[in-house]
Amino acid sequence: MRQKIKRNARISKYVIYKETLIDFKEQFWSFIGAFVGIGLIAFIQSFYLPELENVLLIGSFGASSVLIFAAIQSPLTQPRNFIGGQIISGLIGVTIFKFFPEIIWITAPLAVATSILAMQITKTLHPPGGATALIAVIGTEKIKTLGYFYVISPVLTGTIILFITALIFNNITKHRSYPTNSRLTRVFKSKGLKQKKNNN
Repeated sequence: MRQKIKRNARISKYVIYKETLIDFKEQFWSFIGAFVGIGLIAFIQSFYLPELENVLLIGSFGASSVLIFAAIQSPLTQPRNFIGGQIISGLIGVTIFKFFPEIIWITAPLAVATSILAMQITKTLHPPGGATALIAVIGTEKIKTLGYFYVISPVLTGTIILFITALIFNNITKHRSYPTNSRLTRVFKSKGLKQKKNNN
């Protein structure tokens, strides 16, 4: 029994060690990608949108950044999931708020639960999508008055900015590849290799 416990403890330590072992380069590119992606959205909001009183930076983008810059191999971070999950969740959040505008104890759980169900059905599961749906229901008056425009901006606009940033920074080195096993990534990498060969 004691040997079995020791063996399981050794296996657990090894798994935890391997799962949390990320080299400095990975951490560096995750930091840079997230900084630039969120920075671009915040810059646009700060300098170009105050007069329009529009919102471009929402909380769920922080959670999306963790996934698309630090967990790039996960199925939950791939373009279909990232873009599709955010848009579907935004649509659901706004729709539910329009039906039950003042009943938060119904709208908040219904928005999150329905967005999860819709993402599962459409195979676009992206965890921050739940937050996107929730923000449509519990967000500021500025967000609530956007109506379905919320889906276009901030949701779609911010998602596209983060996606383009992820394409650039997750494919700069040969060790990172995003989207995983896609034709787009292979083309991006092959062009980089050809340029290196030509330079040599």
